[in-house]
Amino acid sequence: FLLCKYLSFEKRQGDKATRRAKTETMIIRVRTNIGVWRVEDLDASTATTEDVVAGIVKTRPHIVFEKPLSSDPRCDRPLDATQPLSSQGLGHGSMIHCRVDASTCAENTVDGSAGADGAMDTDNKNEGTATAAGVGNTKRVIDKDGSIKLVHAEGPSAPGGANRGFRKGQLALRDMKMAWTLQEFTAMDAKYNFKIKRQDASFVGSGGVHLESSAVNDFQSYLRRFQFQQQRFGYLYGRFVDEEEEEEEPEKDKKEEEKPSGWGARLPESEEKKTKKNAKVIVEAIYEPPQEADPEAAEGFVILEDPHEENVENLAKMLGLRKVGWIVGHPPREEGFQLSAAEVVMAAELQLESVGGIEPTPFVTVRVTVGDDGNVVVEAFQVSLQCMEMVAEEALDVGPNPGFCYVNETFTAIQEGKPSATVENNFFLTLVPINGYQSDMFVSMFPRANRAYDDRAQTHDEMKRQLSKSGQSGWTFIDLLSDFALLLYLCKFLDVKTDMPKICQSVKDREVSLDDGYKIIISSMAGMDGSY
Repeated sequence: FLLCKYLSFEKRQGDKATRRAKTETMIIRVRTNIGVWRVEDLDASTATTEDVVAGIVKTRPHIVFEKPLSSDPRCDRPLDATQPLSSQGLGHGSMIHCRVDASTCAENTVDGSAGADGAMDTDNKNEGTATAAGVGNTKRVIDKDGSIKLVHAEGPSAPGGANRGFRKGQLALRDMKMAWTLQEFTAMDAKYNFKIKRQDASFVGSGGVHLESSAVNDFQSYLRRFQFQQQRFGYLYGRFVDEEEEEEEPEKDKKEEEKPSGWGARLPESEEKKTKKNAKVIVEAIYEPPQEADPEAAEGFVILEDPHEENVENLAKMLGLRKVGWIVGHPPREEGFQLSAAEVVMAAELQLESVGGIEPTPFVTVRVTVGDDGNVVVEAFQVSLQCMEMVAEEALDVGPNPGFCYVNETFTAIQEGKPSATVENNFFLTLVPINGYQSDMFVSMFPRANRAYDDRAQTHDEMKRQLSKSGQSGWTFIDLLSDFALLLYLCKFLDVKTDMPKICQSVKDREVSLDDGYKIIISSMAGMDGSY
């Protein structure tokens, strides 16, 4: 009987574990004025802002929010507390923003049975329960009226204070485990140490990044309207293309010509003659999401909510494109100052997002600025794998000097054999060669979305102006329609699921003729009466 009862209990526990495993969880990142925090184990379908706050309160029970959880860095657009995060466009790895009182953000270093709101019981009759969030960080004091209050304990005298922690923000060793071996301690400590070293080469092959010339020219022309005094960014859409080694020549021919064998190990004769190298990057289009220039922001701009984000991603997939990098334009900087700390961190976050972890990726960062001679400077970079790892572990912060990344106090960065509180940004950067490129699939004529103070706006008249060139100078209707900005504009009026895939198929493969019905519809929208 007892055996049957035990087996039944085990089966119920297994069923519960299975149901829990089926529940998809996610991580939400919270960027505050004192750093980035991660809230884990949130239900991907039902979690709300209250769950995020509860996750923060577990480790910071006395936190005071100066501005609520919001979708924008300025915290002007608070998230709806009554709606799930998923319905507000937030998923695994999404970033939200808030402002907090830094003096109230001390982490609780003892795993207590805290209440979700971090409230403390100040009633003397409940003295035995001590329901403060984490008793290790509290103490009793006598108030002016003679009553006993339970308050948050600061400084070295705090029983569970930071001074007891293995590292700042961490538990004390005995709170983690009662007995430690030297090997165990060394292995754990190594996780918080980063020996800073340069990465010799980027993850992009010798082909480098091929930037579509007209798209980049349009981007820098808009920056010139403001004399390059405003920062702006955009996402690069294109393809990662694998390079192949040239077919090897017979050994005797090599000896006669005495040519070098090229980089990499030579394969045995019995294997394939061609092998893949690292990917090169081909950029076909640039999309600039809604944003506001803000010199007070660390990045120099504030990213706004994008109602067309889903259309952008769907359109890119239909065209056989993906996000392959990002481009940032900024004011002139002193020589040797390539990317700011905020840009380095953002580049690392985007590389992590691109590959889904700390893995090599060809995802690139392109910067555009103007030199002392007035000529435009365009350079491409990647951040190192070590930088990606440090950002993923939240070991890097943005500080007052934009030329340096600041190391979180929980971690240690070792430079030249000694700890360093900062790391120069250039240590994390690898240069990527740039090549000019004229797309044979896309044109870049239509006005860009999300631009203020531009001479041209996205309208039906602009559609007519562009498509009316059909039949002139060798232009065909589908040639002129093959414009990423124009196709995105059409997504507002045509069905993205039924109409746009057919149009994009004709754009990708010119042997697939565009249906005359779509030509008539688009021409009618543009107000064109003539032939197409």
